Amino acid sequence: MSSIPKISTILYSTDLGENTRPVFRHAISQARKNEAHIVMVHVVEPLSEAAISVINTFLSHDDTEKAHKNTIKDVLEVMQKRLEAFCSDELDAANVNSSRVKEILVVGGHPSEQILRVAKERNADMIVMGRSTRSLLGNTIMGSTVRRVTKHAPVPVLVVPND
Repeated sequence: MSSIPKISTILYSTDLGENTRPVFRHAISQARKNEAHIVMVHVVEPLSEAAISVINTFLSHDDTEKAHKNTIKDVLEVMQKRLEAFCSDELDAANVNSSRVKEILVVGGHPSEQILRVAKERNADMIVMGRSTRSLLGNTIMGSTVRRVTKHAPVPVLVVPND
């Protein structure tokens, strides 16, 4: 007889977009049902090659490196504060103890890679994320980050419609 999987750590991934709240509420619901804790993660994507080329046109290499390091540091700090405020507001609204959220992370890199890395490092038993959608020739398609995470995740992924 096989045992029922234990969910003790839920990785909640957010882009802090307009439909973030309902997705986080599903993470909270899963955490309550499973007596689990939540690790929140937001990934700040790197600058595109085109953006770097434009910057390099106007600044020296040294100035570009310095500006990039300072900008990334500032963005990570701002996003950390926004994520903490969002979490606090949502937990208060749901009347959930703040200890349910074990960790709040803001990391830089490619979203799907970082989500999978954090899930592995934090031993997540489940990933909760929103489904970004767009239309291509009249067909709704799932966002590339969600597709990659669901394809490569070693744990269940709860994809919440956020439209």
